[in-house]
Amino acid sequence: MNRRERWVNRAVHAAWAWLDRAGEIVPGTRAGDAFGSLGERSCIGFPAATLMNVGSIHIGSSTLIGRQVTLSVGYGPGDPELPERGLVIGDRCVLGARTSLTAHSSIVVGDDVWCGQDVFVSDASHGYQQLGTPIGRQLGDHDPVVIGSGSWIGHGAIVLPGARIGRNVVVAAGSVVRGEVEDHAVVAGAPARVVRRFEPGVGWVGTRGDVRPLLVGG
Repeated sequence: MNRRERWVNRAVHAAWAWLDRAGEIVPGTRAGDAFGSLGERSCIGFPAATLMNVGSIHIGSSTLIGRQVTLSVGYGPGDPELPERGLVIGDRCVLGARTSLTAHSSIVVGDDVWCGQDVFVSDASHGYQQLGTPIGRQLGDHDPVVIGSGSWIGHGAIVLPGARIGRNVVVAAGSVVRGEVEDHAVVAGAPARVVRRFEPGVGWVGTRGDVRPLLVGG
């Protein structure tokens, strides 16, 4: 690489770093003020993928949301039937790049929830029973989603409508979660099933009976 190419490369990276900082959505910016609430020290990385009907989105404090993330409520911009708190994200959460949370009725993410990249969460799907109607036009029922505080959602996981994930749950990468998941469990697979759970006085017990001890301070 010659001197000119090195200079151009350096300039491009410097400009990108500046855009990255300048484009962040934080409290006090015009974009941040459009949200239902955006807590202190929270940040949405630049660029975002889709931010739709943000007045119905509430984000707690010290929450970090990565680049190319989709946060949306409703079926389109200006949807006249938007819930007041369609998407609620708690304090100290981390949402990895390209994560997508699409709410129509209610998605609630507790405090200290961390998500890997490419996670998808939705509270509505599509119907398919009408043979003459395109699937995309068959809007499914709304079924609220709850992700309990302290949980970890692994890379590429999908959380389906109606899922109720408990507190301090591990969702393995690539899992597809539906239904209820108890507190203090590890789930994996498609559909996700419990592969390890905490049993008081015993430890973390796997489906084959192996036990991992509770660590000091846990």
